[in-house]
Amino acid sequence: MRLMLPACGPALCLVLMAACGRDDTPSQVEPPGLRPTVTISGLAGDGESSPSATAPIEALDVYVDGFHFYNGDVDMQVEAHHYCAVVDEDVQQCVIFDGNGADAKLVGVEYIVSRRVFETLPADERKLWHSHVYEVKSGVLIAPGVPDTAEHELMEGMVGTYGKTWRTWHAGQDDHDLPTGHPMLMAGFTADEQLRPDMLAGRDERFRVATEDERKFREDIREPSVVAGADAWQRGEVLQLTLRSQMVHTRPARKEPEGSGDDSTTEPTRQLRGTKVRQLYAALTSIDRDE
Repeated sequence: MRLMLPACGPALCLVLMAACGRDDTPSQVEPPGLRPTVTISGLAGDGESSPSATAPIEALDVYVDGFHFYNGDVDMQVEAHHYCAVVDEDVQQCVIFDGNGADAKLVGVEYIVSRRVFETLPADERKLWHSHVYEVKSGVLIAPGVPDTAEHELMEGMVGTYGKTWRTWHAGQDDHDLPTGHPMLMAGFTADEQLRPDMLAGRDERFRVATEDERKFREDIREPSVVAGADAWQRGEVLQLTLRSQMVHTRPARKEPEGSGDDSTTEPTRQLRGTKVRQLYAALTSIDRDE
């Protein structure tokens, strides 16, 4: 374990990455299936002139645990283990797992920005983001294993930030053992009695923390106002991705001249023109505001 002192100011702090997880003892007999033939550590560069293949992973110095719910359905709640890296003083990027053991699934990503950046976003974009004020002040968001003083300073930097979270693997919901379906926008809690007590109690027991003690310890952290546009679900403005079919015109197959010596007699029948591809992409990524 290594401790990096948290930075002051708007930048999110670098803190201790803790591994407080399950017992991940491997089974004696490995079942057949996909196995990597080259490990990441084997790809690391040799010497100062070679870049390290693990550099992006090593940059994930912040570990925090909290909860999300599916935007528009507060009853669909999940725990989120965030492993984050600072991009600059206003932006942080996180990968999210459903646990912190060796068998944890990579289930999503979250981007975190400062208040200064969030205030520059257009109104439609702000609807995709959630505030962190309640998560910090309530004690629901924790940095496991970090000394109290360092965690307090981390939360001071986090309280005024905003997150946009996409969940790509719906593990824990309907026993999804594969990343089926499409990404879903997640939201953050904003008040007491929204988060299920049993989920919070289970988390506290595993990490040997008390959320109420965390809440009291953070009473001196200034509570900033939430910038207009965030947490849009509270105003009944719910945004989610949807999948829909789109017909694309294709070019007919072309016959090859006889005697050309080519065994293939036709071109592929699904040749998409560049303009059609762009039209399809625009149609699939646009948000239908009438729905």
